Amino acid sequence: MKIPIAQPLVGEEEARAVADVLRSGMLAQGSVVTEFEDRFAEYCGVSHAVGVNSGTAALHAALLAAGIGPGDSVIVPAFTFFATASCVSMCGATPLFADVDPRTFNIDPDSVSSLIGPKTRAIIAVDLFGQPFDLRALRALCDDHDLVLIEDAAQAHGAEYHGRRAGSLGDLSCFSFYPTKNMTTGEGGMVTTDDDTLAERVRLLINHGQSQKYLHSVVGYNYRMTNIAAAIGLVQLGRVEEFNERRIKNARYLDSHLAGTGLATPYTAPGVRHVYHQYVVKVPGDYPLSRDALMSALADAGVGTAVHYPIPINRQPVYESASNRASCPVSDDLAASVLSLPVHPAVSDEDLEFICDTVRGLG
Repeated sequence: MKIPIAQPLVGEEEARAVADVLRSGMLAQGSVVTEFEDRFAEYCGVSHAVGVNSGTAALHAALLAAGIGPGDSVIVPAFTFFATASCVSMCGATPLFADVDPRTFNIDPDSVSSLIGPKTRAIIAVDLFGQPFDLRALRALCDDHDLVLIEDAAQAHGAEYHGRRAGSLGDLSCFSFYPTKNMTTGEGGMVTTDDDTLAERVRLLINHGQSQKYLHSVVGYNYRMTNIAAAIGLVQLGRVEEFNERRIKNARYLDSHLAGTGLATPYTAPGVRHVYHQYVVKVPGDYPLSRDALMSALADAGVGTAVHYPIPINRQPVYESASNRASCPVSDDLAASVLSLPVHPAVSDEDLEFICDTVRGLG
């Protein structure tokens, strides 16, 4: 038995949608992208959605649209994927690394507060592993200090915070549609917002800065989404709730059947809908196996696992000296102890039973 840590679910409906675009001859950005944007905005409960060609492009365009540039600083979590910070550097600004909450793994508002200074212009808060961040606390900080709040929702399609869907929690919000995400376009991303001016600015930036064809009012980028990607996205958007409900069901099974094994199963904050892009356990120091030994033993048994993320961003060589070796002890602890187990919609009931029986046998 081989159970992969991730498995995109695409089928004949997606293939037909792509074939329709190929037959149309309009492969680049066009009406299919517009339809996907409109439907995705409706899904998130916002006024605008702008399709782009990656989650990284979404973050970069959102930061630029918010006016982030050289001399500015942006607070980001130390424990997340590298692009959350690198996009700040791509704008010529400086990322400042906040620690994360030991239960949710999301950015810690107290750590954020300690980093706010005269050059701070924005906070990027990540809905890590599919669980929204503490919006109330971070919105209060942004309002008090006149900061832009950018939601990195790359892992949280369909997640909710007290009834508000991911994609509506920031002044600008950013998604990825990479193949392992809760829904995919093959590769792609989306920027969502309720702000008309910011949406217009994003559209300008992702299309070479063209206010009209061959009239360039700013220096922009080629970050456009294609009709091919959008066609896949439209089908996947119609399936994402089914996918998410299966992820949640799988996570609940893992929660109940891994109880008592010594592993710390994921915590979900009150009022939050966690959509489990990853199911991440902590392997404590007193567990019979080290994290890496457990990972190896599960691989030998056919259970795919992964470590998200083994090195906090503030410890990455490109940032460690620049950040003056910023201290983020919770992020350091998580990097040494977390392990992701399969939770995606293709994981069957039989797979879940095998995973839990295997873990119990090893522990």
